[in-house]
Amino acid sequence: MESATYAMDVRRSRGRRYPEPPHPYRNDYARDRDRVVHSRAFRRLEAKTQVFTTRFSDHFRNRLTHTLEVAQIARAVVGALGLNTDLAEALALVHDIGHPPFGHAGERQLDARMREYGGRFNHNLHALRIVEQFEQRYLDFPGLNLTFEVREGIIKHSRDYSAAEFPELAEYQLDQRPPLEAQFIDLVDEIAYNTADLDDGFEAHLLDLEQLRAEVPMFDAAYSEVDRRYPQGAQKLKFNEALKHVLDRLATDLIENTRHQAEAAGVETVEDVRQLPHRLAGFSTELAQGNGSLKRFLHTRLYSQPTIAEDRDCSVAALDALFRFFLEHPDRMPENHAALARREPPHRVVCDYIAGMTDHFLLRQCQELLGAPAGRASLT
Repeated sequence: MESATYAMDVRRSRGRRYPEPPHPYRNDYARDRDRVVHSRAFRRLEAKTQVFTTRFSDHFRNRLTHTLEVAQIARAVVGALGLNTDLAEALALVHDIGHPPFGHAGERQLDARMREYGGRFNHNLHALRIVEQFEQRYLDFPGLNLTFEVREGIIKHSRDYSAAEFPELAEYQLDQRPPLEAQFIDLVDEIAYNTADLDDGFEAHLLDLEQLRAEVPMFDAAYSEVDRRYPQGAQKLKFNEALKHVLDRLATDLIENTRHQAEAAGVETVEDVRQLPHRLAGFSTELAQGNGSLKRFLHTRLYSQPTIAEDRDCSVAALDALFRFFLEHPDRMPENHAALARREPPHRVVCDYIAGMTDHFLLRQCQELLGAPAGRASLT
C-alpha cells in the first residue's frame, strides 16, 4: 500500500540522543524494535501477570504474550492506513516494559508508596527511564539510545502531559499530539486485552456465556450470527468465532473512523497531526459504546471475581511488605542498588528495584527475606 502523506517517515526522524551511523539494511525504527526485543526488560514481561496467575492455566496470557498480540493488531491497523508499521511495532513492543510486578494493581501500590514521599510511579514514565538509563547493553551510550519518536511515543501514546506538571519531559513537545502511529497504541492495547481477557475468563470458567450475551450487545450479535451458521458447533468454538468477529469489528472500525477523522480534519502531514488540538485516532461513537460495554462487563464480572481479587490482594500485600523492608534495610538490596540508595533518595531506588522484578522473583524475595506472606502458596 502507498504510504499516507501523514505517515511518519523514518528519514524525517529527529534521530537519537547519541548519533549513530545508519545500518546497511534496517531503518532506525526497525532497529529500535529489535533493541526492545533484545532488552532484559522485554524478556521479564514473560513472568509478569496480565490478569491470571498460573494457578488457572499455563495457557493464559502473561504480559509478554499480551504485548505480542498488541504488536500484531498494531501492525494490521497501521498498515491498513498506510502508516509506518515499523514505528508502530516498536511502540507496541515497548509499551508495557515499565510495568511492575502484578500489573496495574502493583502499579497503583507503588504509586501510593511513592506519593508518601512526594513522588509518583507511572509505568510509562518508568519505561522511559528503562530505555534511557537502566538497560546497559552498549559501550558508546547509556540505555538503548532509541529514536526521538519512539521515546516520545512511550510517554504520549496513552495520554497528554502538562508541561507545567512534568517539566522534565519538556523535550517531548507536550503541547503537541504524537504521530498517528503512537496514537493507535493505547487503542489497539484495549482491543487486545478486552478480547483476550474474555477469552481467558471463559476458558477459566469464570464467565457465564448467557450473562455475557445479555450485557454486551456487540458480542451477542456476533455469537447469534455464528450460532445461526453453526447450530451444532461446540460452544467453545462458537465462542472463539464470535470473539474473532468482535476483535475484527473493533479493529475495522478503528481504521475506518480514523481515516474519516483524518479526512475531515484535512491533515496532510505529520506536522498537521501534531498541531491539532485533539487526537485523531479513535472508534466511532457506536463502537466506542460497544467497547465500553465490554470493558464494564469485564470489570464487574471478571476482574472482581473472588479468586482474582484474592490473588491481587495477596500480590499487593507482598509488594508492599517488600517495599517497606528495603526502605528499612537498603543494604539487603544488590550492592549496586544499595550503593545508589546511599547517594539518592532511598524510596526512589527501592521503587525502581521492585518495579524491575518479575512476579515470581518478588515472591521468592518475600519468602527469603520475610517468610512467605499468608496466602501466597496458592498462587505458585
